[in-house]
Amino acid sequence: MANFKDIIGQDQIKTHLLDGILQGNISHAYIINGETGSGRRLLASALTKALLCENRSAQGDACGVCKSCKQADSNNHPDVRFVTHEKASISVDDIREQLINDITIKPYSSAYKIYIIPDANKMTEQAQNALLKTIEEPPEYAVILLITENSKNLLNTIQSRCITLNTRPLTKAEIKEYLIKNLQMDEDQADIAAAFCQGNVGKAIHFSSDQNFQEMKAETLSLLKQIDKMDVPEIMQQIKSFSQRKSSMDDYLDLMLLWYRDVLMFKITKDTNILLYREEYKAISEQACIHNYQKIENIIKAIDNAKVRLAANVNFDITIELLLLTIKEN
Repeated sequence: MANFKDIIGQDQIKTHLLDGILQGNISHAYIINGETGSGRRLLASALTKALLCENRSAQGDACGVCKSCKQADSNNHPDVRFVTHEKASISVDDIREQLINDITIKPYSSAYKIYIIPDANKMTEQAQNALLKTIEEPPEYAVILLITENSKNLLNTIQSRCITLNTRPLTKAEIKEYLIKNLQMDEDQADIAAAFCQGNVGKAIHFSSDQNFQEMKAETLSLLKQIDKMDVPEIMQQIKSFSQRKSSMDDYLDLMLLWYRDVLMFKITKDTNILLYREEYKAISEQACIHNYQKIENIIKAIDNAKVRLAANVNFDITIELLLLTIKEN
C-alpha cells in the first residue's frame, strides 16, 4: 500500500485526509472519485495504511515499518476488507456477505476496520440501498471507502452521507518530473507521455513503459507522414488495420492530436524546442509549410469529432474513413 508522501499531486485531498488523521476527525465513509489512473486507489490505500499504523509520523502519514504497515503492504492486514465481485456489477449479495455481515465484528488488532469498495459505481441499486443503512449507522470503528470513476452513478442518499473527494488532473510538469525522476525516462519521451496522458499519471506510467504504446506511436507517425501520398486502397487498408484494434483507437486519436498540435505550434513559432515530437522536426516543418492554419484546424476538429462519434457508438469504419479522408483532403 502507498504512503501519502509517495503520491504526486492531489495536494488538497492529501491535506484534508492528513489533517483529519491528526485531529481524529475521520469520516465513516468517503467517496474517492476520478478516472482510472488518477490516484484514487493510492489515496485509499494511503489513508488505510495511515489509520492502521502503530507509529504515525508527525504529519499523520504511515511509518512504513511497523507490523501493521508491513501487513498492509503485503495485503494481509486482518482489519482491511476489499469488496470483490465476479460479475459485471456488484450485487446486493456481494455487499451483504462481504461487508454488512462482517462489519459488526470488531477490529482484530487496530482502532479501525476499513472496507474498500473498488468500482463502487458498479453497485446495483439494490446493493446501494443495502449499504445505505450501514453508512447511516456505522460502528464507530468502521471506515468505508467507495472508489468510483463516476460518482453520479451512486444514489443521492449514498452521496449525501459520504465525503466526496474528487481527484484532479495533474499538470504536465508534475507528470514529466515524476517520469524523469522515478522512472529514469529521457526528457523527450517524458514530454510525449506527459502530454499524451492528459493529466492522468497512471496512464502516463502505463504507456511510457508499454511496448505496444511505442508501436502504436510509430504506426501513427508513419501514417501521418505518408497520408498525403496514400491512395484510396491504402487508406482502406489502414481502416482495416485500425478495426482490429478498436479498443485502442482513442489512444491513436490522442497521438494524432499531439502531432497536429506540433504542426500548428511550429507554424506559429518556428521553435523546435516546444515540439513534443522533436525527433520528427523535418516532417513537422514540411507539413507546417504545406498546410495553412485553417486546414490544420479542420484536421484537429475532425479528430475531435471522431472521438465524439466513437464514444457515441457511431459505425467505426465509417467514422475512421471520414477522418482519414478529411486529413488527406486538408
